[in-house]
Amino acid sequence: MKVPVSILIPIRNEASNLPRCLASVAWADEVFVVDSLSTDGSQRIAEDLGATVVQFQFNGTWPKKKNWALENLTFRHEWVFILDADEVLPSEAKQEFAAIVTDKSETTAGHWINRRFMFMGRWLQHAYYPNWNLRLFKHRLGRYEKLTDVNTASGDNEVHEHVIVTGLTARLKCEMDHYAFPSVDVFVEKHNRYSNWEARVALDRFLHSSNQALQSGAVSWRRKLKQVSQRLPFRPLLRFLYVYVWQHGFLDGWEGYYFARLHAFYEFLSVAKTYELKKQSNPFASNELPHRPAAKAPGANDPPKRTRAGRTGHLASLAVEQGRSNL
Repeated sequence: MKVPVSILIPIRNEASNLPRCLASVAWADEVFVVDSLSTDGSQRIAEDLGATVVQFQFNGTWPKKKNWALENLTFRHEWVFILDADEVLPSEAKQEFAAIVTDKSETTAGHWINRRFMFMGRWLQHAYYPNWNLRLFKHRLGRYEKLTDVNTASGDNEVHEHVIVTGLTARLKCEMDHYAFPSVDVFVEKHNRYSNWEARVALDRFLHSSNQALQSGAVSWRRKLKQVSQRLPFRPLLRFLYVYVWQHGFLDGWEGYYFARLHAFYEFLSVAKTYELKKQSNPFASNELPHRPAAKAPGANDPPKRTRAGRTGHLASLAVEQGRSNL
């Protein structure tokens, strides 16, 4: 029996992840895959596995893919769950979801779900764990926050924006598996784009003091802590210590160490890109090369310059004089 819930999966070239992802929600009555003109056969895979594929055309700024889908798709059900293609729900999610969406006395508007990260073939038990995201909610009551109007140069999908719902929220018991980083190469590619987002949102906040509160106290606290840390020196080091020491990433072995080091590099990229954008936004900042004084014309009192031939003759004269002195 299908569970009366709508699943929303944003994708672009996710052929390697889609079969695993869609299999984990085969029990859902409705599955939307919102694509961005994939070229790797993702659309065919999604359709063959029973999903409805919708194409999204990004205008460059806002709305991005998930918010656009929430505004424009016609859902059959009141409850929607946002699932990324590299995420997998456990089998027990079916029963828990069914209990929530069929309960007429349900007073909550949204539910948070915890997820764990797979990195270098190991489930991280400390670094970035727990990691709560508000994903199951009544679609009329929830939208992703809008943090900036600028082009973040990070793609057409939301990056670190969170869902804001009108109403009470609770936490799910089941946990989600996140296969976000199958390789270090993928980590670097993603976080190069994410650092574009970080830098542009930071610059917009610096210029306009834009900010928005979140419903989760823990998430709001982490964001405030992050904003404070952005004013401190040695941000990459602080990021490393946060993941490796504060979150006990050292208990995840070498994988935890590399995970923390890579996040420190991500922080460095964000710092460097923010600095670059601030310079570009400053009308008094010069993009020209440093001024180099012109060569001074030789004057009457300047010593004469020796030519190559002159230097050779001078050395020969010294050799003759040295020879005489040895006689």
